[in-house]
Amino acid sequence: MFDKMGKPLDKSYLEKNLPAYLQHDLDALKKGIEEDSSLCDCYWAELYGSINSAEVDLLISKEQATYLRKKYLYGFEDEEI
Repeated sequence: MFDKMGKPLDKSYLEKNLPAYLQHDLDALKKGIEEDSSLCDCYWAELYGSINSAEVDLLISKEQATYLRKKYLYGFEDEEI
């Protein structure tokens, strides 16, 4: 299925080919949540900074940054970007 712009409705493609540091911080947050770590706020902050850095350095698109922020930082996975 595709949206009105011709992009897949499954936005998981926006999580592919991320810079290594961003992928590391994303994985750390996921693991922290899974393990109910007391450090999740630290992982959240690291991911926040990594998303911003990758976007500013043009290593990810604005669309990717927005998707990652909504899904992992603010919990709005199902919202349209």
